[in-house]
Amino acid sequence: MKSKLIFFTFIAATIFASCSAKESKSAGKTKFPLPKSAEESSIYVEPCPQIGYDFIRGMDASAVLSVEKSGAKFYGFDGNEQDVFLTLAQSGINYVRFRVWNDPFDENGNGYGGGNNDLATAIELGKRATAAGLKTQIDFHYSDFWADPKRQHAPKAWQDLDIEKKSAALYEFTKSSLEKLLDAGVDVAMVQVGNEINNGMSGEKGFINVAKLLQEGSRAVREVAKSRKKEIAVALHYTHINRENYPDEITRIAMSLKNYKIDYDIMGLSYYPFWDGTMANMQSVVKMFREEYGKKVMIAETSYPFTSEDGDGFGNAFAGKEKDLVPGYPATVQGQARAVRDVCALSCEAGAMGVFYWEGTWIPVGKATEDNSPKWEKFGSGWASSFCAKYDLEDGGLYYGGGSWDNQAMFDFYGRPLESLKVWRYLRYGTKCQIKIDFIPSVEISCDVGGAVNLPSAIPVIINNGKTEQFSVQWNQDDVKKISTQKAAVFLIGGKVEDKNIFARFEVKSINHAKNSSFEEADTSMWKVISRGENPTDFQKKEADAHSGKTALHFYSEQEMDFEISQTLEGLENGIYAVSLFAQGGDVSKDSRMEVFAISGGKEVRENFMVTTWVDWKNPKTSGIKVSDGKLTFGARIKCNAKGWGTLDDFSVFKID
Repeated sequence: MKSKLIFFTFIAATIFASCSAKESKSAGKTKFPLPKSAEESSIYVEPCPQIGYDFIRGMDASAVLSVEKSGAKFYGFDGNEQDVFLTLAQSGINYVRFRVWNDPFDENGNGYGGGNNDLATAIELGKRATAAGLKTQIDFHYSDFWADPKRQHAPKAWQDLDIEKKSAALYEFTKSSLEKLLDAGVDVAMVQVGNEINNGMSGEKGFINVAKLLQEGSRAVREVAKSRKKEIAVALHYTHINRENYPDEITRIAMSLKNYKIDYDIMGLSYYPFWDGTMANMQSVVKMFREEYGKKVMIAETSYPFTSEDGDGFGNAFAGKEKDLVPGYPATVQGQARAVRDVCALSCEAGAMGVFYWEGTWIPVGKATEDNSPKWEKFGSGWASSFCAKYDLEDGGLYYGGGSWDNQAMFDFYGRPLESLKVWRYLRYGTKCQIKIDFIPSVEISCDVGGAVNLPSAIPVIINNGKTEQFSVQWNQDDVKKISTQKAAVFLIGGKVEDKNIFARFEVKSINHAKNSSFEEADTSMWKVISRGENPTDFQKKEADAHSGKTALHFYSEQEMDFEISQTLEGLENGIYAVSLFAQGGDVSKDSRMEVFAISGGKEVRENFMVTTWVDWKNPKTSGIKVSDGKLTFGARIKCNAKGWGTLDDFSVFKID
């Protein structure tokens, strides 16, 4: 690419397509009209002329009230403090979504967290959204806390009811809640009956019972809409649309809904680009519901990180590390904008009526260096509080804490709107923006001990238009001269790409003596698995759960697990060795025990670790063990509760001295 940057103006075509159809007629009317030509911006947005003004540009803003009660503030694009819903409307958002839990409080009135989203909260937020000219979607979870594929707990008040009484209770709750929202002046235009209900709903798992609940929820919405003479759409919501990981699930769901004659207007799909497969796969699912089942479709949830940093001292649900990101979409403000733009453009191309961004307003309520737990506990501004333990013992009760979404908000850590928030108003006509470097990926260089030092003269750089180009790099020669390949070591080398400073990590590697260290080879005979009880392991071929390649050692059981995987090496050069591995998993109790170990000459060293959640990879390492007879046994031991799960991958055995 030429070093001189070029200035581009993008003028949208005048072609209209399916996304400006009548199906979302009311969505485009806000107090702030969308632009009719490209606007100046610091972010690049390619125009999407097929996206009409009535395309749903939605934002889930459920946590706003708890965040504000915790002392956080929101600002407008002019830098002045203002109502967040006004800022959303100015950015092109035309729809907001609020979750509703039945009773997210314990017997003493302490909130479970996650926004403490009861009906009163939805009414208060809904009135503010309506005042800003925004339509509202109400997302009934029919639970007292989070409902998703992992858990669908019935509300406390319904837990002892049979299906007939539970269906009646759900009908009454839906009807009375919707009536109260409308009486308060909230402009409810859509109601979601259940949230990510793939594996059940409100404590029910069999589809026959779930179907009864869905029908009663839908019936309540229809009756209120008719009595109020108001158009209110009924939406359902599912996830697991990645057909590679869940080959038949979404098709089975679509067929079941049709066979049971479930009354609904819109199929809502969760689509997170870093979790839910390719955009082409997403389009195929949208088309399936449109073309084969005659349903309107929306992306009910999506998001993307603008940074890999943590804003509040509590780990993020998706950390945004380079290796986990979707190729071409860095964790930058520009990368976030491009991800949103592309999800909108490609879902629209497939016939979707709109997209909702999930919790783009869930910002930190304190700095990452502070103890924010008192605010999370008192105001419910973290994902879960300790008070939820009795209701959600297996998850919230164990891992309660702060916000896990702050790096995917569309406001910075201090409540100031990011330029990416304006992508919603830029969708149709794009922006006028200088083409420039957006992100320089990490530079990792290595050689074996005794090898030559070869540094690249050019490295790949991501431009703000999403393209990757090779740019020349000038390395700091003083740093280069310090590199020695006589033994294993790591060196940091400074460099410059145009006017940007970079650093490369140069690693001099020892030989990894572990055989079939990442389980990619069919012959796994060098590995020995000993289990106290039924063997809970298998060599699983699933790239999403592997640290590298496509295979990892997977463990899961309905019973308690106690196993060891090991390998014995002989003929090693005497010296000091270090052993490490990568591990990820979840649903593991606090009294579980996991360790990486190494044994030689009758002595053992070990290092404890614990898995926390999916793809949050841990990399435990032993401190080193002396090998004096050329023999070393190494591996990992796992002792954990029933239904705990995870994968082990990429074992390494390096001579360090």
